[in-house]
Amino acid sequence: MNFNGKKAIYLQIADLICDQILLGELEEEGRVPSVRETAAEVEVNSNTVMRSYDWMQSQQIIYTKRGLGYFVSPGAKQTIHNLRKEEFVQESVPEIVRTMQTLGITVSELTNYINKVIA
Repeated sequence: MNFNGKKAIYLQIADLICDQILLGELEEEGRVPSVRETAAEVEVNSNTVMRSYDWMQSQQIIYTKRGLGYFVSPGAKQTIHNLRKEEFVQESVPEIVRTMQTLGITVSELTNYINKVIA
């Protein structure tokens, strides 16, 4: 996995697993690869993956079954969708607005650009 410097590695690993959930590669109530399996796959220390799993557990994306491992929580897709929407609104939108102001792009111009991309 190629990591970028904009986001903590443990969050990038969490994003990878969340992508797998959204794509249906990991199903709700399905088993999530172990910490060691994920660490070997993405070539990082197990402690980093454990931090990813702790974060996802705190967001109710995954849960543990004692002695069995980690599993995808019911409603995980909606939870991920809500988290990413909030992240977009909190982080990307302000950046877009600053860029628009710097370049003198109006909301109507941006709307036209968006409509061209969508079409």
